[in-house]
Amino acid sequence: MCDRRPVLGPSNGDLRARVLFIGEAPGRRGADRTRIPFSGDQSGRNFARFLASIGLTRERVFVTNAVLCNPHKPSGANRRPSAQEIANCAVFLRQQIEIVDPAVVATLGQVALAALRTIEYHEFSLRTHAGRICHWNGRLLVPLYHPSPQVLISHRTEREQRRDYKAIKRALRLANETD
Repeated sequence: MCDRRPVLGPSNGDLRARVLFIGEAPGRRGADRTRIPFSGDQSGRNFARFLASIGLTRERVFVTNAVLCNPHKPSGANRRPSAQEIANCAVFLRQQIEIVDPAVVATLGQVALAALRTIEYHEFSLRTHAGRICHWNGRLLVPLYHPSPQVLISHRTEREQRRDYKAIKRALRLANETD
């Protein structure tokens, strides 16, 4: 898989979850250190707060990443995963989606949304589809912005993110109606 420790295990969440969240990659100060996706850093705290805003907890969802190891610069700082790293982890992402079999897939950021194209082609973009319910690969998909502090400052405010997360509740209701 990679020469670093992947973040994948029981701490990812409930294997029977109705919602599966996909992030970019483990962060150096967060999941790469704690071994739990979206924990131990401000992105994780923001994610937990957004989940709580729609009545969900980490125990009721499954959380993974498009890339399972922390991609970093020689200095140790996080960097965006390469297309090759995303492709290398695509089989694991596909398997996780198949095993959990969620009604709703929610992507956290552009890298996660793009990673889904390696499984089933789509033309969704954050700019156009954030916070909207889309149909992808026989599932409901809700593209969301990443919960990082930088995104909250520069791309999507907390208020906008909370509004976007409400689409997950709507998607769950829609999935329950069709089950």
